[in-house]
Amino acid sequence: MLRRIFVGPNGIRAGWRLLIYSIFAAVILGVLFHLALHTSPLRVPAFRLGELLPRELIAAFATLAAAAIMARIEHRPFGSYGLPWKRALGARFCEGAVWGFTAMTVILLILRATNSFSFGSAQLHSRQLLFYALGWGGYFVVVGLYEEFSFRGYPQFTLTTGMGFWPAAFLLSAIFSTAHLANPGENLLGVLQVFVTALLLCLSLRRTGNLWFAIGLHGAWDWAETFFYGVPNSGFQGPGHFLNPMFHGPKWLTGGTAGPEGSVVTLLVELAMIWLVALRFRVSSNPRAAYAGK
Repeated sequence: MLRRIFVGPNGIRAGWRLLIYSIFAAVILGVLFHLALHTSPLRVPAFRLGELLPRELIAAFATLAAAAIMARIEHRPFGSYGLPWKRALGARFCEGAVWGFTAMTVILLILRATNSFSFGSAQLHSRQLLFYALGWGGYFVVVGLYEEFSFRGYPQFTLTTGMGFWPAAFLLSAIFSTAHLANPGENLLGVLQVFVTALLLCLSLRRTGNLWFAIGLHGAWDWAETFFYGVPNSGFQGPGHFLNPMFHGPKWLTGGTAGPEGSVVTLLVELAMIWLVALRFRVSSNPRAAYAGK
């Protein structure tokens, strides 16, 4: 009876493996934050990225290290969890980045056409522009890596072996979107849009066989919002942005304090992107991957 509780046809049952992974990640994260806080404070008042980037790097390392431990326990290559390092920042990543930046641009152009948004003027120049562009660029690559692997990496792979790909995708997407409720300025429409975005990223994972397209799209979307266009990103307004925009229309159209992610326009664009991704990636490029055919 105990064996049936803990062991299934794929070895240790998915729920237990996910629990073990979560414990490893939490312990590694706690230890690293403890060491970091006692050696050098993770805070640079003059430049908020000096506080944000180290925290995100630590969180990303903890999730990846925990997955590396699980890979040894499960006797699987690390790339099975959707992150083959040989393809890191390669063609799929770059294509995803183009999609992410283009999508945010289209959303803001639609808002501009409805007289609900103005791009404003540039407020950064020369060295300062380059400094913030690279700083935010590096930060959002790490954010994309951390958030995609945390929800669509090891957890998606593991739950797929227990319940199938799409049930796992819907469950993790619901958790991912609900977590955004804690963001200041977030609204329910923005949370719904995050859920649809998560499903879009799951579709890209299923069709391409890995997370690099999703990481590129995620990172470039956030970079376009926070740095290039300077609009709120899920309620977060970052310092050091290129443009100084203004919103004029109703909240359901502009997103209010949540920014464009809380706009009905973004929701419609995301639904269109699901269709476009389905057309672009018709067959998995890695049909032997654990995600394929599940």
